[in-house]
Amino acid sequence: MKIWGIYRWSILQAVYYVWNMRGMKIMKKKRDVYQTVMPLVAVVAGNFLYALTVKLFLLPAGLVTGGTTGMALTVNYLTGISISGFVLIFNIVMLALGYKVLGKAFASTTLASTFLYPMALEIFDRMLEGVVLTEDIFLCTLFSGLGIGIALGIVIRSGASTGGMDIPPLVLKQYFRIPVSISMYVFDVCILLSQAIFRKPENILYGIVLVLVYTLVLDKMLLMGTTRTEVRIISEKSAEIRDAILKELDRGVTMLEGESGYLHNKTQMIFSVISNRELPRVEKIVRGIDPVSFMVVSRVSEVKGRGFSLNKKYE
Repeated sequence: MKIWGIYRWSILQAVYYVWNMRGMKIMKKKRDVYQTVMPLVAVVAGNFLYALTVKLFLLPAGLVTGGTTGMALTVNYLTGISISGFVLIFNIVMLALGYKVLGKAFASTTLASTFLYPMALEIFDRMLEGVVLTEDIFLCTLFSGLGIGIALGIVIRSGASTGGMDIPPLVLKQYFRIPVSISMYVFDVCILLSQAIFRKPENILYGIVLVLVYTLVLDKMLLMGTTRTEVRIISEKSAEIRDAILKELDRGVTMLEGESGYLHNKTQMIFSVISNRELPRVEKIVRGIDPVSFMVVSRVSEVKGRGFSLNKKYE
């Protein structure tokens, strides 16, 4: 009987192990599918939002813009070639150039946007022909900047590239070591100036505002959800403050050894990174324990590690 009991227990353990491994494989498979599908969905959504913004706000207001779309506006005025047609041809040429100079890995990140944006622009151009939401040039400038900035942010955060005029600055950097920011700025200025031949001065000024708005929105999009708050606290009651942060906020802290500059007294500084919403609670904890403590608060753009990009691990 005893042998049978041990044998049965071994069978149960084996069944549990197999079942557990099966569950882990299913979870891993779902996670892999999610990590593959979501970036593709983001790229599609970003390019369609970009095209919709251009169709509803930028084109009706006659605004100028940079990048491939700005070049397409100039070419459309001079030759009559459709904007979506030029964007498609130019994107394909840049994709081939990027593949040859920058490699297969980079080209793969621009492949989707190369075809999605001009396709979406053509679809919306036919579906929304004659549709004008507003004739107010200021509103068109504002919403064009918001839409383009958000769209570019979605695409870039997914790990992809919009292609087109993103590629020439990278090629110049590869061959001539010209900084990407400088060459991109020069290209955008030239593209904006090329549109001055057929746009009113007022539209050019609004176009500059448009570029500024979508640049600011893009910066916010790239940092959204990743910014955190760093706090450094110097106090004679550092141990109490440390324990309170660990217990009440469940945030990690690091104790740094220091020395006061004037009296050369040994001291400890508490270092911790918290979410932005937790700052008032930390200030309340610190002031409640030591009202005269010295606290430095600063914003950090990105944090990676346990408790943020990785799950917490308790010991």
